[in-house]
Formats: sequence, C-alpha cells, structure tokens
Amino acid sequence: MLRILPVSLVFMATALAADLPVREVILYKSGVGYFARSGQLAPGEIARLDFQATDMNDVLKSLTVADDSGAPIRGLRYDSSLPLEQKLADFPFAIEDGQKLSGFLDHLRGARVELKSAAETLAGTIVSARAIPETHPEQDMAIINNQPEREQLILLLDSGDLRTVDLDAVSSLRFEDSTLQAELKGYLATVAQSRSKEKRSVYIDSSDAKARTVSASYMIPQPLWKSSYRLLFGEKGEATLEGWALVDNTTGDDWTNVHLAVVSGRPVSFISKLYDPFYVQRTTADVENAYAQAPVVYEGSTKESASGGGMAAANGRALGAFRKAAPPVPPPAAMTQSVQVEAAESTVAPETQTRDLGDLFEYRFSAPVTIHKNESAILPFLQQKIAVRKLLIYSESYGQNPMSAAELTNNTGKTLDGGPITVFESAGYGGEALMNTVKSGDKRLISYAVDLGTRVGTEEDSGDEHILEVHANRGVITTKSSQRETKTYTIRNVDPKPKTLVIEQPIIQGRELQSPKPAETTANAHRFEVKLAAGATETFQVVEESSATGTTSVTSFTPDVLVAYVSQKAISDNGRKQLQQMVDQKGRIAGVNESIKQTRSEMEEVTQAENRLRQNITTLNSVSGQRDQVQTWSLQLEPEEVQYKKLRDQAATLDKQKSTLEADLNEMIVKLEF
Repeated sequence: MLRILPVSLVFMATALAADLPVREVILYKSGVGYFARSGQLAPGEIARLDFQATDMNDVLKSLTVADDSGAPIRGLRYDSSLPLEQKLADFPFAIEDGQKLSGFLDHLRGARVELKSAAETLAGTIVSARAIPETHPEQDMAIINNQPEREQLILLLDSGDLRTVDLDAVSSLRFEDSTLQAELKGYLATVAQSRSKEKRSVYIDSSDAKARTVSASYMIPQPLWKSSYRLLFGEKGEATLEGWALVDNTTGDDWTNVHLAVVSGRPVSFISKLYDPFYVQRTTADVENAYAQAPVVYEGSTKESASGGGMAAANGRALGAFRKAAPPVPPPAAMTQSVQVEAAESTVAPETQTRDLGDLFEYRFSAPVTIHKNESAILPFLQQKIAVRKLLIYSESYGQNPMSAAELTNNTGKTLDGGPITVFESAGYGGEALMNTVKSGDKRLISYAVDLGTRVGTEEDSGDEHILEVHANRGVITTKSSQRETKTYTIRNVDPKPKTLVIEQPIIQGRELQSPKPAETTANAHRFEVKLAAGATETFQVVEESSATGTTSVTSFTPDVLVAYVSQKAISDNGRKQLQQMVDQKGRIAGVNESIKQTRSEMEEVTQAENRLRQNITTLNSVSGQRDQVQTWSLQLEPEEVQYKKLRDQAATLDKQKSTLEADLNEMIVKLEF
C-alpha cells in the first residue's frame, strides 16, 4: 500500500500554546488601538499572539510584556517575513509534496529510529528505504507496473543484523536523536504556519518550572471610532446632549468582557518598517595577511559618573519598569445620570469615567463590554444638560434664507469629540448638523435647517480712493491708498416672533474692518449679531477699508501729475517743496522747448524762402533779357542767409540750455527723498 508522508507527524510537535485573552481595548483617532492581554502560563508552556502580517510593524514598535511575579521575560520570538522556500532551506532535509514515507526516510540514512508495530518494538539505524510493487510470479510486466507498492525500511539493529521492516505494519516511528526530532518539528511548524499567508505570530516562552500570569500590550491599526450625537430641546428651551460611540471589532478575536475606552484627540501615529529584514550593501575588502584579528577586550571602569548608577543602573531601572508593568485598571464606579426631558430622550444611561489627558480626552466605559469579532457596537458615553442658545446664521453663500442654528457652549466638563448631531425639537426631528471636536469651556455654532421665515438681501458700495501716504526714494514714489467698501444687509423677518441673526462675513485679505465691532471673529470670518423684531425689516451695514500700495517713477510724471501730488495732504512739507522744485524745473524745460520749437519753425521758413529764390534764379538764367531780375533776387539771398545762421546759433544755445536744465532735473530726481 502507498504511504504518503502525513502532516500528522506533528504528533512530534510542540505543546498547545497558551491563550492570552483580550482584557482591555483603547481606541484612538489616529488609526490605531491599544490592546492589553493577560493569561495563565503553565510550566514550560508558550503563549502565542496572532496578528495580521500588515500589523507586525506596529506590534514590533509598541509591544511590551510583563510577568506578575516580577521575573524577566527571556524568550520573545516572532515569525520571520522570509519566503517559505528560504525558511526551509536551513533544514538538513526537505519534504516534498506527495513524497512517500520511504523516500523521506531514505534521505535520513544513518539516523537512529525506534519503530513500534503490533508484534514488536525495534530500534536501529536507517540503512535505506524503498518502495517496491507487490508482484506474483505469474504476472507479466504490464500488470506489475500497475500494482500497488509496498514500502520497506532496512535497519541495522544493535545486534549487527540487517532487518527489512514493512512500513505498513509500523504503528509509530520516533527518532532517537533529539536534535533531529526538534528539526522535524520545526520544519512541520514552519510549513503549517505558512498556510496562513496573512497571519504572523509572536511567541512568549516560559523558562520557569511553575505557572505564572503573563500580560502583553501593543498597538495595532484599527478603524477610527466614531461619535454620534443627539441634541434634544425641551419645551422650555433647555437642551440635553447625548453622545454615542460607534466601535468596530475587526481584529479576528472576540472581545469578551473587556475594559473599553475611546479617546478623542489627534496623537501622532506612523508606520515604521521594522518587520521586513533590511540588508545593506557592504564593501568587499581583502585582508592584509592570513591571520585573523584578535578580539578587543575592554577594561571595566573604576569610577562612575557624578550622577551615579551609570549605564547598569539605568538599564536596571528600565528593566524594573518592564517587570512591574501596571496591572489593568479596575473598572471605575458607574456614573449614572437621571435626566427627564422628553420621551425622545434615550433611557440608556451612559456609564463612563472621563479623564483629561492634555491634548487627549478619554471616555472609559465602566461596565465590561463584549463585542464579537466582525461585529460593531454603539455605546452611550454622554448624556447631560448643555448650555444652548438658539440662533439664525447667515452667509452670502446660503442664498436668501439663513440657517436655523444653535450655539453650543461646552459646559459638560468633558471634551466633545467631533461627529454628526441629530437635532430634535419638541420630540420631533429638527434636522442634522456636523460638529468638530470641542474642548471643555469652548463653544461652537451648528446649523441644522433652513429658516424659511427670514429673508436676507445684500448690496455693496465702493467709495472714492484716498491717498494715505506718499514716500519717495531715488526717483521712485510709493503711494499707499485706501478705499471704503460698504455692505448693506436688508433682513426681513416674516415670522411673528423675535429672532437673533448671526451674520458671518468672510475676511478678505487686504481689507480692514472699520465698523461695527463683531461679536466674534474666526480665522476666516467676522460674526455680527442682529436682533430681529417680530414681522420687522432691519438693515445692517458693515464697513471695511481696503488698502493698496503702488510705485511709480517720477521721470514718467507730467507737470500736471506732479502738481496733483504736490496738492496731496499726505505729502510732507519737505516732499512738497522738492516736488514743487521739480514742477518749476519742468516748467523751465517746457519754456525752453517752446523757444526751440519757435526757432526751428523760423529756420524752416527762412530755408523755404531761400529755396524759392534759388529756384527762380535758376529758371530766369535760361531766359534772355532777365539779367537784372536775376541780380535783384541774388542780392535778396544774402540777408536770408544771415538770418538763418542767426537762428541756427540761437537753436544751438537753446539746446545747450535744455540739456543743462534736464541734467539739473535728473539730479533732483536722484536726490528726491521724503
């Protein structure tokens, strides 16, 4: 009969691992959860903690283990992330898929085994093992090839005899070599563990000869716990806030009677790759000689530092803290609250103990909680009166209708974690809102419905621009100007009851609020409160001032522009004097330019007159009897030429004068400063 090497050889495997049930769970808003386990560990027993492979980085970053006896934990192991083939390569044998028992034993020639059958017990050394077909003399070869096989083992007995053993008759087989026995157990355990590609285990070994209680705590990724609130308004306007925590158990383990806490806040959390092996590229270097380097032995110190204790003391303190880990916190006394408002209020009274942790705030449920794996739970953590003021809130982005809102003042003494709020008014559904986390003593606006009984219209008006400041430096004038922007809100309350409207106007960069004073200011908006009478129309104005800064080169200014700057009240007397000098200088330059223009115009007229005379002379030279007229015109050319030279000299003088004036103006511009 064909025998396949059975995985049931795990009869040689380890004892069952101890169970460490979950005792405490704390869930955070950073995507992780704290888990505390504890349980009894029998003498020589191993505790095993199973995790998802993706959780191992967080486990290795946060795992702590403690013993109630104070004895140190000496054995802490975990499954490697190496591929199965690489893990099995370290064993001195291999078990292939479908391998026969005889084939496996044949690879272990020389190993001592003990065999038990119904008839006898044998011990000896493996010589070989084989599988042979069951045959009969009268069968031909084709039939023999299809016959079942028999597996045989040849042993060298202690007596020196060789003995063939039919493995079919063997009921049990054991290797006498404890090392080989342990290697086979480790091989099979590695194969069994690899079947769950997503699971990895951490092992806590026991080195004591007595039972002890072991606890382990760690952080692993967890879904964020969520908050859900109900805000219930009573008939007299008082309000009760109920808070519920939504918790998901995705760990694969039941949470049975665990101490559960949820923490509001945003602690820093990250993944550090500690689980996967890292290898560094090392430099290859040849030794200078064939002798191995002797180890260096360092002497002990004869004097410790002034702080005392040194490294040994520090390590001792750390180890002591590790040994004496705090036991799980006992469940606090229940804090029940009897609140009677409306029928819509939940009758489930929250039993939580709260604790302010600085930037974090903890809600710890007093009674143990049970949440089975792949289940979720909704647990009450808050039910108490809260200070509320009913309002309307309006922003221009809402359209014409404001929102029904409430101003919550957190007078609960606790941090209110962010989450959705369902609002009930007079035991009826009023709407829904969303709230960010609110610390104790802080307040927050929430809006939950559109108020159709109020309409708001807006109108904007921009005033004239005013120059506030004028400065100059090396010919560049910098001006700072302002402009008033007025937004008018027209509010119509059509309901027969008074209301309070909060107008939220966005803060625009570059604008400064002038009036009125806001009730409060957020990072992005000013808020103003407006009292609305029943059935009345109100107007409300918000005045802001925008400022702008501009720079201009004085060289581009015309005299009229300079005169306009001189008349500005924002300019200092010194600046006004310097600009007036420039205005005067530009006036001089303009006068010289006008003289140059006039002179060049006269030069053009003289040139045209000379050209006409020369043209006439040329024409009459070809006509007989016109000699006297030609001579007359020739005499007229001389004074015209004298006048042209005079005008030319005058233009040159004016050009020089203009250049001097412009040079003086440029020097004024360079020196301009106020």
